[in-house]
Amino acid sequence: MTDMLKFEGKYYPDGRASDPREMGWMRGAPPDCSKRITFESDTFLDFPKIRWSLSHMRELTATANIRCDRVNPSHFVRSDRTAEIEALSFIDETGKSHGFVDALYDTYTDGLLVLHRGRIVYERYFGALEPQVPHACHSITKSYAGTLAASLVHEGVLDDNELISHYLPELEATAWRDASLRQVMDMQTGLAYSEDYSVADASIWSYARASGWRPRPPGYVGPRNLCDYIQSIDRDGIHGANFSYKSVNTDVMTWVMERVTGTSFPHLLHDRIWSPLGCEEDGYMIVDAAGMAMSGAGLSATLRDLSRFGELMRCNGSWEGKQVVPASVMHDILTFDEPSKFSGNFSYRSMWWIPKDELGGFLAAGIHGQRLYVLPEAETVIARFASHPVASGAANEAITYPQMLALVRLLSA
Repeated sequence: MTDMLKFEGKYYPDGRASDPREMGWMRGAPPDCSKRITFESDTFLDFPKIRWSLSHMRELTATANIRCDRVNPSHFVRSDRTAEIEALSFIDETGKSHGFVDALYDTYTDGLLVLHRGRIVYERYFGALEPQVPHACHSITKSYAGTLAASLVHEGVLDDNELISHYLPELEATAWRDASLRQVMDMQTGLAYSEDYSVADASIWSYARASGWRPRPPGYVGPRNLCDYIQSIDRDGIHGANFSYKSVNTDVMTWVMERVTGTSFPHLLHDRIWSPLGCEEDGYMIVDAAGMAMSGAGLSATLRDLSRFGELMRCNGSWEGKQVVPASVMHDILTFDEPSKFSGNFSYRSMWWIPKDELGGFLAAGIHGQRLYVLPEAETVIARFASHPVASGAANEAITYPQMLALVRLLSA
């Protein structure tokens, strides 16, 4: 085995060589300057520092807490199948053979938890991650937010046919003036906004600086909070014409939820997800200078608590006999299909991906390898945290998808 892997023309230390424990990040009192990771340096998401940072976002930027119930958390039953799972081998999409564990290292996995029929059959942690430590979910955050919005629509609190400007008059002169809430929830808006992480001046980085996710350079004169940034975006295209994935839509959708309910997004998560599920650890959200949560990507949660959310969705919104999320929300996600609006073999509904492949089900996904697979037919939930050096999923999916397929086939046998 080599200790270097090549992605997009660059070489990176592999999962073992880049282990943050081995590299000694943030050790000492104080840590040596060469091993120090700070928000102000704006290098905390550079590889290999990212392998430490994604498990320590609260130590780097401002956050709001999502309180758990430590007195009476829910408990998973275990039915361990580690030996069977780790004996798996599979062929990736390039024709290369992998062992199950080696593939976890080669995709920079920080943690993997597998539920089958509600029982933990596999749980393993790598690098800086531990069972009680929250990890950055990145855009899996969107699926939490989309589920809450879809629930509020079902309950009649929100009308997804209503225009965004009806709920937020501040956006009357922006790209969202004549966009419907449903178009925002399904990422079908025409915005002058780009989300290519490999481009230094892409809009995503302005969004990151406004939201508190990245520091502002000396002399910065741009928006200093999410609301100001959202109000600066112009229209480019026809709303409702096509799917166009743009994180800032999530923050507009969440702003609507907060305005109508009078409750912040972190408190909504506590009241409607964390508390009903009996999550065992606090989560937290990155917040901007005005205290608004970054709902497009700002959540950190433990692997087990992420798995609880996945299991809730697998069970049609029911948890321990209580309907936490309306079953109609899951039905709407799984049956949604507008092929003319999607260029790939997938759909996207209420901020969930619906792949059309053998795995089936639906999926929450975030940059650098975050995944939550909800597979009702296979009675399986797979929660995965990672810190891949490349943001785009294309860099690891050639391995990860065949690996998950081999896993599901084993559990379904």
